[in-house]
Amino acid sequence: HLQLVESGGSLVQPGGSLRLSCVASGGILDRYAIAWFRQVPGKEREAVSCTSGYDGSKNFPQSVEGRFTISRDNAKNTVYLQMNSLKPEDTAVYYCAASVGYVCYDLTRFYEDWGQGTQVTVSS
Repeated sequence: HLQLVESGGSLVQPGGSLRLSCVASGGILDRYAIAWFRQVPGKEREAVSCTSGYDGSKNFPQSVEGRFTISRDNAKNTVYLQMNSLKPEDTAVYYCAASVGYVCYDLTRFYEDWGQGTQVTVSS
């Protein structure tokens, strides 16, 4: 199993940018699909973006297309989520998750390992 630690969340004004990091340990990162999910209170965890050997990089909700970019640095065992043009509706706890294999999924049940989450708040 991978151990995942997220960082980079903070309070940012609408229109601002943040870069989240997910550092993995306990395994070889390029053998996993890594996804970012987000969750707000009272709602299910939503897949945001994913990177894998088969799918490359992909975003799931249309609302983040053109604004969010996922990338990975296997040498540093780190996956990043660059978030630009942030909106108040992007406010959530952001989690990274790992799935053994090379395919991205947008459902939480396909991911075995999770980080503790990092809070992103978009507000003026």
